[in-house]
Amino acid sequence: MSTATAAHGLWALAAQAPVDRIPAPHIEYAQLSPTLIVVGAAILGILVEAFVPRRGRYPVQVFLAVAALASAFAAVVGLAVSGHAGEKAQIAAMGAVAVDGPALFLQGTILLASLVAVFTFAERRLDPAAHGNRVDSFAAQAASVPGSDSEKAAVKAGFTTTEVFPLAMFAVAGMLIFPAANDLLTLFVALEVFSLPLYLLCAVARRHRLMSQEAAVKYFLLGAFSSAFLLFGIALLYGYAGSVSYAAIADVVDGTTAHMDPALADTMGNDALLLIGGALVLMGLLFKVGAVPFHMWTPDVYQGAPTPVTGFMAAATKVAAFGALLRLLYVVLPGLRWDWRPVMWGVAIVTMLAGAVIAVTQTDVKRLLAYSSIAHAGFILAGVIATSAEGVQSVLFYLGAYAFVTIGAFAVVTLVRDAGGEATHLSKWAGLGRRSPLTAAVFAVFLLAFAGIPLTSGFSGKFAVFKAAAEGGAGALVVVGVISSAIAAFFYIRVIVLMFFSEPKADGPTVAVPSPLTMTTIAVGVAVTLVLGLAPQYFLDLAGQASTFVR
Repeated sequence: MSTATAAHGLWALAAQAPVDRIPAPHIEYAQLSPTLIVVGAAILGILVEAFVPRRGRYPVQVFLAVAALASAFAAVVGLAVSGHAGEKAQIAAMGAVAVDGPALFLQGTILLASLVAVFTFAERRLDPAAHGNRVDSFAAQAASVPGSDSEKAAVKAGFTTTEVFPLAMFAVAGMLIFPAANDLLTLFVALEVFSLPLYLLCAVARRHRLMSQEAAVKYFLLGAFSSAFLLFGIALLYGYAGSVSYAAIADVVDGTTAHMDPALADTMGNDALLLIGGALVLMGLLFKVGAVPFHMWTPDVYQGAPTPVTGFMAAATKVAAFGALLRLLYVVLPGLRWDWRPVMWGVAIVTMLAGAVIAVTQTDVKRLLAYSSIAHAGFILAGVIATSAEGVQSVLFYLGAYAFVTIGAFAVVTLVRDAGGEATHLSKWAGLGRRSPLTAAVFAVFLLAFAGIPLTSGFSGKFAVFKAAAEGGAGALVVVGVISSAIAAFFYIRVIVLMFFSEPKADGPTVAVPSPLTMTTIAVGVAVTLVLGLAPQYFLDLAGQASTFVR
């Protein structure tokens, strides 16, 4: 009875308190402007789909997307120049989002990568015109059953899925928040905001529609699993620390917290919750990164998704996920370093070796690039394990270099075509260097960068990551990294040999002549690859200045 009386007394007290003041949230709009611009464009894109006539949607959507990404990038540069990457770094949006060097650097990388990826989304000259209408890589009407009459009618009428642009904008918005999230719930919401549009984008390929839908279902099911693990980890960490805020959890880990939540007195500071919760959250992030043993979705999804989406996803998702991983390990769990480093060692070694070894057996270009991206996740993890400012610097630099090589490589894959659409089987690439020397040469540059050959961005990135790892006491990891780089170099160079030193087949694929949009994407990819390979120091310094997390 006494508890009921006490509860009644509390209600009475609560009822007497004045309710004229609900504190308004304090939002720093200027600091959050890059994300807000992209979200605004996404919402405008939905309105365009609703109100603009079908013929006018494509140019409006492309303009909206490009303008939003360019102005958001300008906003990021403005914030960085005005000192928010350094001494003015702060926690914005009532503790939900960090505005600091790593966040701004990664946001800038994501926005630039998304900008060149959107050009490949907008490409309309690669496929022959259907019924007099130019077609892109996306299904005429995503809702119609593959091969049905409604699909044929949609193709005949010249329909196109211009919804991919607002979907991509929503994905970019989630990716911008993901590496900057400063509490676990913001992290989870950002994860969902960029994952759900990607599941949809994977399903809307124009050719091989069933394969594309299969890829999307696999990605969705495995992604839902990983989200569930992440959310369960968040719940356990909340039980451990009594808060979802990164700083508060870090304080409890270090044992410096003064605030004790009476409701959580039994569980607060229970190390089992911390270790299991931290492991589950890491699992969710390693899934997004594509690290072994959470990599199973990568080859199937990369192969089935429309190639422009694959390029966008491979580059931007990796940048966002590694940013979130860095912040989690360096801001929330630095006190657990002795616990998570051995685990990450194991993950990095298995990821590098498995990615490189399995890629040797692949016969499809997109699957080959998927396994190569798994191996690269392992190389980047070596920099994460360094747990030093140099480690952060090298990871930021590697992500920037990797993003553009990847988008460029997938853009080249969209050009090589036969009667059934893209010719992704490696046997069809035989003799491509004689049939179309320029395309093959550009692809060779990207492959050499993936292999980490000197004078390409891949070499500068790998060198920086391995150097940071060695200085951080992970010398054995560097040895494994160099061995897997050598294995990987074999299959990259095998493709180059196939293109330049084998006889072209009579019924081989042709290389489509793209519009200036895809040309721009590929040219930017080559330029970034060579500039970061020949003169990396300025960009390494930039990443170094941006490598301090705000606490």
